Amino acid sequence: MRPAARSSAAKSSAAKPRRRPSRAPAPKPYHHGDLRRVLIDAALQLVGEGGADAVSVREAARRAGVSPGAPFRHFPSRDALMQAVAEEAQRRFRAEIEAALAGAAPGDPLGRFRCLGLAYLRWAMRNPTHFEIISSRRLFDHDRAAAISRDNAELIVLTEQTLAEAFAAGQLRQVDLRQVQIAGRALVYGFARMNIDGHFPRWGVAAPEAERTAEAILDLFIEGIASRS
Repeated sequence: MRPAARSSAAKSSAAKPRRRPSRAPAPKPYHHGDLRRVLIDAALQLVGEGGADAVSVREAARRAGVSPGAPFRHFPSRDALMQAVAEEAQRRFRAEIEAALAGAAPGDPLGRFRCLGLAYLRWAMRNPTHFEIISSRRLFDHDRAAAISRDNAELIVLTEQTLAEAFAAGQLRQVDLRQVQIAGRALVYGFARMNIDGHFPRWGVAAPEAERTAEAILDLFIEGIASRS
C-alpha cells in the first residue's frame, strides 16, 4: 500500500504547476526633472531652520533623496550652493518689492518710496535668515554673483528715480538726493539687522510690535524729508 500512496502523491504533485519564486522589481535609477531646483529648496529650508551655518551639500542631498555625490554635478562646492541660495533669496526679495510697488498709488512718488522701504523691512523681518544671506558678504562671493549684483544695481537705480520724481513733484525739501537715498538705506538695513541680532527686547519692542514699529520709524523718516509747503 505504501508504494501506491507515494504514486498518488507524485501524481498530485505533477498535476499542480510549480510556482516560480517571485522576484523583487528591479530598482529604478534615480531621475529627477530638476535636481538643482530641489537642492536649492532643501538648502533654503536648512537656512530657515538653522541659519546659514546649517547648510551643507551632504545634508541638502539627503533631504533631496539623492546620494552624497549627486549634488556636485550642479554645485562643486558649498560656496556654489550658497550663491545659488542667495540668488533665490534675492529673487524672492525683488518679487516682494515689485508686488508692493504695483499696489502703490500712481502720481505719488514719495508714496512709492515709502512702499519700497516698507516692503524691504517686512520681507527682511519675516525672512531674517534669508535676508542675512543676501546682505552679508561673508557667506558667498558677492563679486562673482552677477545676478545679485545686477539686481542690487537695479534696485538702487529704482530708488534714485523714485526720489528724483518726488523732488521734481515738489514732495521733498532735501536737495541732496544721494544723502536721502543712503540715509533711507541705512534706516531699513539697520532696523533689519537689529531684528536679526536680537536688539529689540532691550529697547522694549516685543516681537508682535516689531513690524508696527518699523512702519512708524519709516513714517518718521518720510516726514523728515518731505516738503512742508
